[in-house]
Amino acid sequence: MNPPSAVRRLIIGITGASGAVYGVRLLERARALGVQTHLIATPAGILNVHHELGLDRSALESLATQAHAPGDIGACIASGSFSTDAMIVAPCSMKTLAAVAHGLGDNLLTRAADVTLKERRRLILMVRETPFNLAHLRNMTCVTEMGGIIFPPLPAFYHRPQSIDELVNDTVERVLSSAGIASAQPQEWQGL
Repeated sequence: MNPPSAVRRLIIGITGASGAVYGVRLLERARALGVQTHLIATPAGILNVHHELGLDRSALESLATQAHAPGDIGACIASGSFSTDAMIVAPCSMKTLAAVAHGLGDNLLTRAADVTLKERRRLILMVRETPFNLAHLRNMTCVTEMGGIIFPPLPAFYHRPQSIDELVNDTVERVLSSAGIASAQPQEWQGL
C-alpha cells in the first residue's frame, strides 16, 4: 500500500548479524531513488556497522531520512496508521527472526515488523546465518506463512560480477524490487 502522499517510504532495520553492508547500501540506494527511509538499528547492529564498515552511529543515521531508537515504542512506525511501502531487515539476525516469527514486539524493530505483517505490507528479512538449524528453518517457515519474505543475501553469478561491490549492489536492487520500488534496477536473466 502506498502512502496517501505518494511518497515512497521504507522501514530499514539493521541487526547484529554479519552483512551490515546490505543495510547501509539499501539506505544509500533508497536515498538515490528518492525513497524516504526510517531506520532502526539495534545495539548489536550499530556494533556490527562499526566493526564491518567503520561507521559510527551518527554516520549510519545520517544515511536515513529519519532514525529511531529501538526503545522508542511510541515512534510513528509503531503504528499501522503510518503508511509504508515495506520493511526490510538487512541483515536479520536469528534472534530478530525468532522474535518476528513469534510476535514478540519487544522493541521498535520487532513491533514495526509485527505492524508490517498485520497491515499486510511487505516484510523482507535478509536472514544471515549458515548453516541453518531446525529452529531457524521453522521460524522462517512461520514468517513466510504470515506473509513475510525470507530473502537471504545469496549472490547471483550469471551476470559475472567483478567485485564484492557488484554482488552487494545486485542483491540490493533485487530486494528493493521485491519491496515494490519500481525504480530499482535488478539485473535480469536474459537467457543463454
